[in-house]
Amino acid sequence: MTPDAVVTEFCSRWADPDVETLVAYFTEGAVYHNIPMEPVVGKDAIREFLTGFVGQFGGIDFRIHRQASNGPVVMNERTDVLTMNGTTVELPVMGVFEVTEDGRISGWRDYFDMAPIAALG
Repeated sequence: MTPDAVVTEFCSRWADPDVETLVAYFTEGAVYHNIPMEPVVGKDAIREFLTGFVGQFGGIDFRIHRQASNGPVVMNERTDVLTMNGTTVELPVMGVFEVTEDGRISGWRDYFDMAPIAALG
């Protein structure tokens, strides 16, 4: 699979997320960084973070508007649609993924404004 296809497939898995399926996309030493927060380093730490995240938000609709790739780097502009406490938020996001030759994600950075999520309380 190309890096572009890996990222597209990974993003689609969030609609009905299974934490172990999502974690399987990452390398052992991967870094997941939601830029407003501290980075999460390593597959075990990513598993722990995603378990809490999925428990809080459930499925997320990653609506990809544009996606571009250059070798192992894939960038997408998207709207993440998520629900918490009965309120739906459409969150504009810019994502950057680094994909290894064997099709695993070694780096994932998402850039977004934390205010809409913080407002959910």
